[in-house]
Amino acid sequence: MTDTTATTTGEAGPRPPLLKRLVRSRTARAVTAAGLVGVLLGAGTVAWRTDTLPFIAAPAPCWDTFDDALTERVFGDRETVAETQRLGNDPNSRTAVFGQCRITGYKDEEKARAAKQLTVQVRRPAGYGRQDVWPAEFLGADMVPLGSGLPGMVSPVRAWLALPESCTGRAGILSAPAVVDLAWGDLALSGAVPERDRKDRAALAEAVVAVTNGVLRELGCSGTYPAPAPDKLADLVGWQKAEPGAFCGVEGLSAPAAYSDSLGRVRVGPDGGAARTCEAGGRYPPGYLRLTTVVDPTLAQIFADEADYGGTRLDRTAGGPEGFGSINVTRGVYLAQCQTGEVAFVIERREAVSSVAGKGANLIRALLPKYVEAEAERIGCGPIRLELPKVLE
Repeated sequence: MTDTTATTTGEAGPRPPLLKRLVRSRTARAVTAAGLVGVLLGAGTVAWRTDTLPFIAAPAPCWDTFDDALTERVFGDRETVAETQRLGNDPNSRTAVFGQCRITGYKDEEKARAAKQLTVQVRRPAGYGRQDVWPAEFLGADMVPLGSGLPGMVSPVRAWLALPESCTGRAGILSAPAVVDLAWGDLALSGAVPERDRKDRAALAEAVVAVTNGVLRELGCSGTYPAPAPDKLADLVGWQKAEPGAFCGVEGLSAPAAYSDSLGRVRVGPDGGAARTCEAGGRYPPGYLRLTTVVDPTLAQIFADEADYGGTRLDRTAGGPEGFGSINVTRGVYLAQCQTGEVAFVIERREAVSSVAGKGANLIRALLPKYVEAEAERIGCGPIRLELPKVLE
């Protein structure tokens, strides 16, 4: 992950978990005491409890980042309640920073009807090999690059930004970067009203940068990320008819004829960011098939375990860059050592669709070698030729 000028000025050691619960109104902010009871979070079990206290001055939610102006842009004029957990370190890893913040917007002043909830997390994603669904949620086709100097991506319902390793350190050779991510509850919320999607995406872009800078400040690190330019984000990603001979925008790649109807519509993310994803098969469910190329060397490590242990081993023919991968009935992953560093090529079968159910293994086998070959050529990492095992284990 591209580093920034942020540098560590003091090590963030373990601190006891603490939750601050804040109620936002147009005129006041309230804070309640926090103690310990139980909630399971991220890398370990973290507990919290709240007891109401009289109104007193308090920092803004999410590590003093969601001031009234930012909250207004993200939630409109809704009343909000925020819960912020103090940032801490995984006791099993000195560099695995984690923490969580939740802000809930309500439809009425009595807070009887919740309208939407934003969850903010600081964590180090682990990927599918360790049962982490982060790639499925934060590397979707609707994610676009945040912009120059910002190693992250944003959609109308998701955003993430990597913390610089100069601040957080690195847990290991095959570890993913520590990230700050923001998520609305439902991935299907985007795509219906383009103007609203643009507004929501711009607000999330601003919010993820503000929160990440707050996390850097909380950890005692110097440096900040530049403000995003929401008006310069790539166009919204929509569904379109698959192009023959250039499936998912990859020249020379075609879906097998038996799947031409089922995979007739695709949603292709833009280049220029940490990852480029194509979802094929239609909006409901969102993308029966997903093809992802992760060009950021550090982020590609999310798939290292899956590439190594996810199924039957993949071999490459002589020549071309070094690499390793695996294939099973639902996913094929290959990590190649390209000129720019490691690149992950991933094809995965998503939710079953009746018209293609039961054919997933054949589809993964049919597409993966051609996808890796064509994508490697497209991004300037090649030539790569894969040899599939004769029998899947």
